[in-house]
Amino acid sequence: MHTMYLIKVKGVAKIPDYVQLRDDAFTLLAYFRVDRPDKSLEKLGLGNKAVYIMEVVREMPFGQIKKIEL
Repeated sequence: MHTMYLIKVKGVAKIPDYVQLRDDAFTLLAYFRVDRPDKSLEKLGLGNKAVYIMEVVREMPFGQIKKIEL
């Protein structure tokens, strides 16, 4: 099991909302739009966890960090 952190950031003007996925050392693993996570998660080998990750993201308020176990 791996500890990861999700950060949901509110976009401004023409910049869309996005999510950062970081590991337990807080290294950036993925950076993707809230409405288009598929390619980034597939590239990381987390395509099978995409539904769970996006459920967590949808429930999160903007500007918070959420610790998840994958």
